[in-house]
Amino acid sequence: MPDGVGHLEMHDSYAVESEAEEFALWQSAGRRWEGGRAEAYWRPWTDLVAETVARGVEVRRARVVSEPVSEYIRFEHAATDWNVGAGERVAWLPRRLASDLALPGNDFWLIDDRAVRFNLFAGDGSLVDPDYTEDPRTVAMCADAFAAVWERAIPHAEFVLQSP
Repeated sequence: MPDGVGHLEMHDSYAVESEAEEFALWQSAGRRWEGGRAEAYWRPWTDLVAETVARGVEVRRARVVSEPVSEYIRFEHAATDWNVGAGERVAWLPRRLASDLALPGNDFWLIDDRAVRFNLFAGDGSLVDPDYTEDPRTVAMCADAFAAVWERAIPHAEFVLQSP
């Protein structure tokens, strides 16, 4: 993906400390965003995406999810309109449609088909130190995995959450 960024997410739940409060507020508000607080929370990311896209860089995110989706994936889905509004392309792939794909063991960011940043998580879902590589074989494997997921994934605007 020359001049592009691809982000592959494959967990059904994350316990990222920086999101914990926003996730709890979203849940306590009946799975809704209240006022401008949530928009302000997501603003640093959406500003970065908008600036990146304005420079001509494509930003894509693919999420492989179990169905019915977890509460955390519902939270992500509810926030995705901000990502899309900033210019990020987001698509969802039900895990049952990914069984025959060769996927890496970790979520990752693919950067310009030159580098990969793996997001590493502890067993409890908390973020640990990332891993970074420019190894051509690893980059090619991640590029192929992302392309395979993206080809099958459902664009955000068309993806409907199944009820539990």
